[in-house]
Amino acid sequence: MNPSETVEWATPKDLFDDLNAIHGFTLDVAASSSNALCDEWFGLDHADKSRRDGLTAQWYGRVWCNPPYGRIIKDWVKKASEHNDLVVMLLPSRTDTKWFHELVLPYADVQFIKGRLKFGGSKLGAPFPSIIVTYSQPVDK
Repeated sequence: MNPSETVEWATPKDLFDDLNAIHGFTLDVAASSSNALCDEWFGLDHADKSRRDGLTAQWYGRVWCNPPYGRIIKDWVKKASEHNDLVVMLLPSRTDTKWFHELVLPYADVQFIKGRLKFGGSKLGAPFPSIIVTYSQPVDK
């Protein structure tokens, strides 16, 4: 899919399973009813109206976050950087952006993914590279 056609890229299940085995996630903060990866999740189509906006909701526990990849991504990264527990994010590798240099590079562990991920069960690789960003403590800015 052309990156300009969507901001949502469903997490590859095998990638999540590998990371969840290491981290034991409590909450998926940017999900939907069809792709939530934790029992506890926030998403636009959640039955509980108070759980529909993961960006403004109070996060708890060990968080998995594969946010929308549009311009709002910087807001998700900022919120992740301020959470008081572990947050692991799947992000597009946009190392030239201001948010990457100000919120990720100085504070998080960054793991570059070799090759292109196949999102949401697609047979084709994404048109962009991806990274795993891990915040293990809140950023003191």
